[in-house]
Amino acid sequence: MQEQYNPQEIEPKVQSYWEENKTFKVVEDESKEKYYCLSMFPYPSGRLHMGHVRNYTIGDVVSRFQRLQGKNVMQPMGWDAFGLPAENAAIKNNTAPAKWTYENIDYMRNQLKQLGFGYDWDREIATCHPEYYKWEQWFFTKLYEKGLVYKKMSTVNWDPVDQTVLANEQVIDGRGWRSGALVEQKEIPQWFIKITDYAQELLDDLDKLDYWPEQVKTMQRNWIGRSEGLEIDFKRADNGESFTVYTTRPDTFMGVTYVAVAAGHPIALEAAQNNPAAAEFVEECKNTKVAEADLATMDKKGVATGFTAIHPLTGQEVPIWIANFVLMDYGSGAVMAVPGHDQRDYEFASAYGLEIKQVIAPVEGTEEVADLENAAFTEKGILINSGEFDGLEFKAAFDAIADKLEGIGAGKRTVNFRLRDWGVSRQRYWGSPIPMLNKEDGSELAATEEMLPVRLPEDVVMDGVTSPIKADPEWAKATVNGETVFHETDTFDTFMESSWYYARYCSPRYDEGMLEPGAANYWLPVNQYIGGIEHAILHLLYARFFHKLLRDFGLVNSDEPFERLLCQGMVLADTYYRKDEKGGDIWISPLDVETEKDDKGRITKAWHKDDGEPVFSAGMSKMSKSKNNGIDPQTVIKQYGADTVRLFMMFTAPPEQTLEWSDSGVEGAQRFLRRIWKYAVDVKNAGTAELDLAALNSNQKALRREVHKAIAKVTDDVERRQTFNTAIAAVMELSNKLSKAPLENAQDIALANEALNAIVIMLAPITPHMCHELWTQLGHEGDVLDASWPVVDKNALVEDEKLIVVQVNGKLRAKLTVAADATKEQVEALAFGEENVTKFTDGKTIRKVIYVPGKLLNVVAN
Repeated sequence: MQEQYNPQEIEPKVQSYWEENKTFKVVEDESKEKYYCLSMFPYPSGRLHMGHVRNYTIGDVVSRFQRLQGKNVMQPMGWDAFGLPAENAAIKNNTAPAKWTYENIDYMRNQLKQLGFGYDWDREIATCHPEYYKWEQWFFTKLYEKGLVYKKMSTVNWDPVDQTVLANEQVIDGRGWRSGALVEQKEIPQWFIKITDYAQELLDDLDKLDYWPEQVKTMQRNWIGRSEGLEIDFKRADNGESFTVYTTRPDTFMGVTYVAVAAGHPIALEAAQNNPAAAEFVEECKNTKVAEADLATMDKKGVATGFTAIHPLTGQEVPIWIANFVLMDYGSGAVMAVPGHDQRDYEFASAYGLEIKQVIAPVEGTEEVADLENAAFTEKGILINSGEFDGLEFKAAFDAIADKLEGIGAGKRTVNFRLRDWGVSRQRYWGSPIPMLNKEDGSELAATEEMLPVRLPEDVVMDGVTSPIKADPEWAKATVNGETVFHETDTFDTFMESSWYYARYCSPRYDEGMLEPGAANYWLPVNQYIGGIEHAILHLLYARFFHKLLRDFGLVNSDEPFERLLCQGMVLADTYYRKDEKGGDIWISPLDVETEKDDKGRITKAWHKDDGEPVFSAGMSKMSKSKNNGIDPQTVIKQYGADTVRLFMMFTAPPEQTLEWSDSGVEGAQRFLRRIWKYAVDVKNAGTAELDLAALNSNQKALRREVHKAIAKVTDDVERRQTFNTAIAAVMELSNKLSKAPLENAQDIALANEALNAIVIMLAPITPHMCHELWTQLGHEGDVLDASWPVVDKNALVEDEKLIVVQVNGKLRAKLTVAADATKEQVEALAFGEENVTKFTDGKTIRKVIYVPGKLLNVVAN
């Protein structure tokens, strides 16, 4: 066995062993408990970053741990390969997106293998492969047949110069990224899937997800946004036509002083025909994209339509305004405005001199104050100025006003959701073609099974303006039953591919259907899913929705795709910069900077390695290209080895918290691995012996107790708590104790071998290369992954003796070793037999003796 730990020699050798022996290839086995561990698959950008490394290390640790528990573990890997970045890179590099993507996949696959991740590469998928997206297209046609898919007009960003649709990220300060033209909002037909049909189930089933972070479940609940309220019909005073508003606060209904409609509402469009100010405002709103999240903070603007509406209960006329804070995509595109009790309505009313009326007063005895001079009073309370409803609290007022409106046919109770149907059309090239056909008469039909997959041409030239499949009329042409039809030239939102990839891993080469039922139902649901919190809403919600669709089509028999979810924190690194001649920031890689730090680790001085000139520290921030503070994993692997990187990632912070990159921390991780290796060399050189529990002396029993306490803690920390950092800390603490223990007799050696074997297995999920090599060097047959996780010997945890601290008036005077079952009287007798105790108690009155069993005896004397 080599004296020194050499990761550069060990790691390629072990990786070759895994590849040659197909160590991580897995098949369904009904005789074993399955475990499916999955990390969110990467976009093949070209290089792994440390965020990837952290995510995949966590998944690999969980997978290897579960395998050591004797489970049949599947851990696959693939590529979220479609998307706009590939198009942009292809334009920049004068290549085709497919070529760029496949080259990146090859490079990144090699990087993943260098980190020693235990993937079943036979299950690898790339979402841009036709054999993958064929089944997505097939499923979409089935959804269409079931009425779960429809086409409607929807707003997009339109570049009037390039004559193309732009993604949100291609709009910079309101202008097209290439042309610089002011972007317009344009209505075009787009495809939608009816996720709203599943809104209630998606909401209810969050309660089944016991092992998901509460934060994520709350985010999804808020996004689905279930509310109970009233749909209320107002009539226009001029023509008697009705229009509907929705409110969750019918208790404020008597405080309506105006109605606000979206710029796209029929009333607004009618007003624009004869009102130049209204027409100008509608056009302005049409070309201003407003996200729902911006509504609260944006300036409230509007124009009076000149029309009025009749309040259904009071008969009073209230003005109808067009307002920029009302969106056509949400609700009916019209809201009843109660400026006294809604802050947006209040700001608008204040800007345009509209009436603000108070109809809700604070509940008596609370600290709430209604100060309508400065802000709306938005809390629930007691109704005032509301006629027959005065004095009612929220629930009673809700019911009374709802009953009244329903009684006169002017309203109805309803449940509403914030969630909107999923728009899956994208006007880009690099994505799965939507499998729909357009007839010359404007109607549509689904592509037939024989036409699937509708292949995306890969050998294309990108001009940066028009999608190659939109620019090529011949690609779109097809014939069905002798009739000329045209393929849809929009492609799927890439969330489509990532919403079911986890299921395709179960049978990735199955070509007779979307999923092979036996395999899918053996592996699903995923036992552990790992990924960033930034995917908490859309990706996870769409995947949950897709799984329910798969279930309802008989393809899976479970309700939810992911049993347990872990959201790992970001990786941060130091940032450094200099100023250029114009005062701009030039970001400098941390690898190019030398620093001095104070005794608290704070940077006091920093300079560039090349020229020795000062640079400025901007603190820590997320690793990113924009701040040039990304650390290339391969650079660190080359210097320290993959196991060191993995150990640092798992030890430095709990998985859900941010991790601060530290060169000294990486060096510390490698020092620990060298200590483990040295201890293994010492134990191997000492030889082996049979452990005889009856022959252990008290010190050996105490050391063995520490070994089994560590096994218990590491097991619990990894499996239940998922606090991998504390698990590693427990192994470090144990190794320190072991390194100080003698190797002088047979029981010392036997105990050291038991402890070392346990440490090697417990570290195997985290530092697999070193542990594989150590396992072999220690004389074991086969792979350490095929060993059994160490079992806690409960008898070893039972203490024969206890160390008791003896205090006199709170000050330490002696330490006693007593039998574990010693009584207070026995401990007290031993304590007063100690010279250093009697020295401080002789001649004094013993006022009290306090005994904390097994820990402390405190004598109070004066």
